[in-house]
Amino acid sequence: MATFHFDFVGPERTLYSGEVEAVQLPGSEGEMTVLPGHAPVLTTLKVGVITVTETTGNGMRIYVQGGFADIGPKSVTVLAERAAPIEEVTPGMIDREIEAVELVRDATQDLAKREALNAQIVQMQEAKNTLSR
Repeated sequence: MATFHFDFVGPERTLYSGEVEAVQLPGSEGEMTVLPGHAPVLTTLKVGVITVTETTGNGMRIYVQGGFADIGPKSVTVLAERAAPIEEVTPGMIDREIEAVELVRDATQDLAKREALNAQIVQMQEAKNTLSR
């Protein structure tokens, strides 16, 4: 199968750089799968799990909290706000992050900000549910 180059850069380190067959991204407008030859797109990412398929049946998953994906026909670059290999993420870690976001949400009177934080909490709960899969 054809491949393309994928770079995944987190705030502390590069989490992945190499040739892949496909990448599934938690785009802000919905889940999307990128294959070789994809039309150019720049999209924001929501909280979720990025699935990297190196070869059929072989790959990795990365937990991401926001960022951007620059997609082209021959490469994809993800710049993440926060990220970690799924093996390093625990349900307890996500619970603590949810609690921190809830504190910020409860301290603001800005309804638009509260709504955005509620959406982020739901996304983190969904990502936590994917850990058990």
